[in-house]
Amino acid sequence: VMFYRLLSIVGRQRASPGWQNWFSARNSTSAAEARSMALPTQAQVVICGGGIMGTSVAYHLSKMGWKDIVLLEQGRLAAGSTRFCAGILSTARHLTIEQKMADYSNKLYHQLEQETGIQTGYTRTGSIFLAQTQDRLISLKRINAGLNVIGIPSEIISPKKVAELHHLLNVHDLVGAMHVPEDAVVSSADVALALASAASQNGVQIYDRTSVLHVMVKKGQVTGVETDKGQIECQYFVNCAGQWAYELGLSNEEPVSIPLHACEHFYLLTRPLETPLQSSTPTIVDADGRIYIRNWQGGILSGGFEKNPKPIFTEGKNQLEIQNLQEDWDHFEPLLSSLLRRMPELETLEIMKLVNCPETFTPDMRCIMGESPAVQGYFVLAGMNSAGLSFGGGAGKYLAEWMVHGYPSENVWELDLKRFGALQSSRTFLRHRVMEVMPLMYDLKVPRWDFQTGRQLRTSPLYDRLDAQGARWMEKHGFERPKYFVPPDKDLLALEQSKTFYKPDWFDIVESEVKCCKEAVCVIDMSSFTKFELTSTGDQALEVLQYLFSNDLDVPVGHIVHTGMLNEGGGYENDCSMARLNKRSFFMISPTDQQVHCWAWLKKHRPRDSSLLLEDVTWKYTALNLIGPRAVDVLSELSYAPMTPDHFPSLFCKEMSVGYANGIRVMSMTHTGEPGFMLYIPIEYALHVYNEVMSVGQKYGIRNAGYYALRSLRIEKFFAFWGQDINNLTTPLECGRESRVKLEKGMDFIGRDSLLQQKQNGVYKRLTMFILDDHDTDLDLWPWWGEPIYRNGQYVGKTTSSAYSYSLERHVCLGFVHNFSEDTGEEQVVTADFINRGEYEIDIAGYRFQAKAKLYPVASLFTQKRRKDDMELSDLHGK
Repeated sequence: VMFYRLLSIVGRQRASPGWQNWFSARNSTSAAEARSMALPTQAQVVICGGGIMGTSVAYHLSKMGWKDIVLLEQGRLAAGSTRFCAGILSTARHLTIEQKMADYSNKLYHQLEQETGIQTGYTRTGSIFLAQTQDRLISLKRINAGLNVIGIPSEIISPKKVAELHHLLNVHDLVGAMHVPEDAVVSSADVALALASAASQNGVQIYDRTSVLHVMVKKGQVTGVETDKGQIECQYFVNCAGQWAYELGLSNEEPVSIPLHACEHFYLLTRPLETPLQSSTPTIVDADGRIYIRNWQGGILSGGFEKNPKPIFTEGKNQLEIQNLQEDWDHFEPLLSSLLRRMPELETLEIMKLVNCPETFTPDMRCIMGESPAVQGYFVLAGMNSAGLSFGGGAGKYLAEWMVHGYPSENVWELDLKRFGALQSSRTFLRHRVMEVMPLMYDLKVPRWDFQTGRQLRTSPLYDRLDAQGARWMEKHGFERPKYFVPPDKDLLALEQSKTFYKPDWFDIVESEVKCCKEAVCVIDMSSFTKFELTSTGDQALEVLQYLFSNDLDVPVGHIVHTGMLNEGGGYENDCSMARLNKRSFFMISPTDQQVHCWAWLKKHRPRDSSLLLEDVTWKYTALNLIGPRAVDVLSELSYAPMTPDHFPSLFCKEMSVGYANGIRVMSMTHTGEPGFMLYIPIEYALHVYNEVMSVGQKYGIRNAGYYALRSLRIEKFFAFWGQDINNLTTPLECGRESRVKLEKGMDFIGRDSLLQQKQNGVYKRLTMFILDDHDTDLDLWPWWGEPIYRNGQYVGKTTSSAYSYSLERHVCLGFVHNFSEDTGEEQVVTADFINRGEYEIDIAGYRFQAKAKLYPVASLFTQKRRKDDMELSDLHGK
């Protein structure tokens, strides 16, 4: 009834023939006639899904000037999980991109009622996030620091202040809280209808009770959709099908992998309190108690994220419209107990109903958006992890920008569909992973935590061997990678349970690995790195790659070039090393999580008539990184070939034998700035080569090392990593990589015009190294990443990665410095002089630590560390 009442509000506006026809058909024709209403035969865009995601995309596309848009909904508008949404809009998120999406949604929903005339129930209540432990309070302080610098009001408050803001709360067990006063509650279904109304007025045609059967694809490009009412030819398709997005993606002629899975989600509704709660009563998030609480019509709406979730629809069971699933009071009981502890006065309150509705979750707790790597023109916006209302406005805006302009206005890599491969789409994997993900929504997430489910999916041939030697594992893109190696005398159990924002228990272990890399030789298994071979039948490979890459690849056979693939704006789509194997063939090494994205970029941007052949050879090679001054001795002994710089210069690649194995690609580079070699070994030889290396290396003090040591080494050498420090909105000129770009290499390349313009006009941000000055490693909170950077007391950016430098005996952070005008807030050019003249502080959970800024690697600090007369160094270590 409410749906049609709201629909009639929309219908009365009669501003758009498309909406008017649709509405009048709903009311003046029989159901049978309505079902047979003819669809258009063609459109520019077809959107599948009439929930908050689909209507948001339609709204923003129409606002950006695209009019030939059709939105299809299999049931009724806003009748999916949007209808059951708890209606809480929260901006307090760990990721900056999620904070920005939620902040935009808040502002959009606030003005929707005025724009459309449809009441959305928007009420600014504010949110209070409770902390029962000091670690939870630290986590909130980190979020608070991030919110403040992007303009979202937020403050850390005392338990006494919590009681003043919400008089029904029991606060005796709290150590503090965070108050976000501009958070809101809203009716999500009404927001979706308002977005649909505005989109319709802008020319979008909306059809309900119309099911998309599959998407038609030709030569890797969307050509149309097949529905239960006929075909629509189109150039773009947007999958906003929520919990059905996975099945819809697999139904295409060329399947699109969209890894998400539904779980049951419970919340209860009560009668109004004796003194009904005010509509402005703050929303409460008690993550330690695993519950949220909001006002609902004078009573309470409360749900949460239990420790033992119930995944559903694993077999692909489908509902046309989501119905309230079966009540399960036994399952909800722990959350109810938590609610009554927090609000004891509810003991006598009458409960109206327990709502049980499906909610979709993704393998890494981040939503999914972007263009499919397999099918051009196929876009996805789904997998909201119970934050669809908070993200809906911002996510719809970014996806619309992506479609209209070719890229969104913010870096959304952390949400990009291409961060996943097909390997994450196994139903068994998804079922097990979401059972872990749902409780994690409210679990305390300390730095460097790892998922426990869905592991050992992709492993190196050396996995068992390294595991037996004490390897502790992390996972990246489904690949197991060693973090560090626990010595036999260490307490394994204590290390596994060590979770802290402070100095971690692995500190001494990583120190010994770093020391070995610097003084002897270490082996790191880096098999997870993405590896491609690019070959052409004729001489075309070089010509095509010169256009796709920014550096000059016309180098002698055997030489290695550090370069990147840039977009039209000059930003990094990929950061890699290219080895020239012969005149017609190149070997490309990229970050682990670049596997899908990089492949899609190459396929999309190579000339259509190109004879360039791409082969993903990631699985063919085990990669061993030999780091340290004695690496040359180990390899010389194993290959009976001179490995000194005279015979094997830096950044050189040659195939040679190592032990009994032949055809090993040996490269004189380490990804860390330390001396050493990378060995790319055909997998059948991996165990043999590893055994030989470890055997011969014994006399040189060889040991295994992991990625934590690698991180420390590369950050202290100012080596930026793609996806952490640099991204598609970062140009080489902004991160000190001018040497990796050849603007005058004799031919054009993607992004060249933007770089020439930037070189002339100057850069508006600059990657900078910060060395913490007054920071006590043993007692103070550690920087991890995402900490605000202040220059002369003014916010200028955030850290992108950090590590403890065992050489400098200081923490080192990397991050971008911006130059915001104090008068207008607009960005200005950042010069070296601007960087060098500032006094810097890094904000770690509300505490500011002094830092020294460096624009270039601090190699001199390593070689001159012991010199008493080095003023800069004595100043650095003086505190």
